[in-house]
Amino acid sequence: MKMAALVLKNLSKSYKNGAVGVCNLNIEVPEGELMVLVGPSGSGKSTALRLIAGLETPTTGEIHIAGMLANNIPPRDRDIAMVFQDYALYPHLDVAGNLEFGLKMRGCPKNEIRSRVGEVAAMLGISELLKRKPKELSGGQRQRVALGRALVRKPKVFLFDEPLSNLDASLRVRLRQEIKDIHHALGATMVYVTHDQSEAMTLGERIAVMNTGTLEQVGSPVELYRDPQSKFVANFFGNPAMNFVPCSVGEGGEGTEIELGVARFSLKTRTNLPVARQKAFLGFRPEDVSIGDLSGENSLAGRARVLTVEPLGSETLIYLETESFRFVVRVLGYADAGVGAEVGYAVHESKLHFFDEQNGKRIPEVLGTETPER
Repeated sequence: MKMAALVLKNLSKSYKNGAVGVCNLNIEVPEGELMVLVGPSGSGKSTALRLIAGLETPTTGEIHIAGMLANNIPPRDRDIAMVFQDYALYPHLDVAGNLEFGLKMRGCPKNEIRSRVGEVAAMLGISELLKRKPKELSGGQRQRVALGRALVRKPKVFLFDEPLSNLDASLRVRLRQEIKDIHHALGATMVYVTHDQSEAMTLGERIAVMNTGTLEQVGSPVELYRDPQSKFVANFFGNPAMNFVPCSVGEGGEGTEIELGVARFSLKTRTNLPVARQKAFLGFRPEDVSIGDLSGENSLAGRARVLTVEPLGSETLIYLETESFRFVVRVLGYADAGVGAEVGYAVHESKLHFFDEQNGKRIPEVLGTETPER
């Protein structure tokens, strides 16, 4: 079993004005893992990263790096390297000077500095740029230099604070693949902060989802997508997002009974729900809806009218409306569904999710949700 390279234990940060950065954060990052912290603006992910780096002091809780309590260790002595959104390169130094700077400050021998810089420059494809100043580089090249400056140090933990946010979409895709390749090549421990769900899903071995300073859920990309433990997590991942329909749910004579406006459905799955109805949100992914002439056995099923069709080349989004609710369906390829036409739809009970109306948490008593592939 791998040792935990980073442990955050009951970590909290509050400010004098009453604002809370993070609240009771508990995360373990095993040695060699690429962990992604993801969430919207103000969720506390960057605050957590700054606490790990020592740029802010926790109000309560503990930070352990490589088995050592790091709360009182100065930032420069924590053996971490940080890559920022704004590159933070020294404008008066050339690329080689920027890569060497941290090693020189630590008194590394010249031969070792030369060797490390050459190795990292070759890995990142910037060997021909070593004599250029930052102002002579493109955005992607500057970010490679910032990444290289962290890599040459060979720290215990790499911290990435939305490093690709300033780049265009195609360059972001290319560089995040390079970061993933570097992680596999080095086996390094990395914590990567982003607000981008696609970046989180493609980079993270595990993802920690944050919301207003608290941790919503930690899991693999497929676990978060297929087995969300809150409405927030379910809504955060997926484009288009999960369909949500207000409903009441409870145990009936045949299993689970669901009321969606004027519509009523009964699923054969047995539950431990009380007979009394519970206000909830019913959720299902757009790609989990089948359309056509379908059997509704063990499914949420019925007829719906086509509102809009959006052909996107590799897939088609179809927006449907019933008497009680609206939802979107994703189908592969091109689907010839005429606006105004009536079609059948069905969602198998194993694809349905129920979330409490008040706190947004998953209602665990409703069985039948599929188990994510591992």
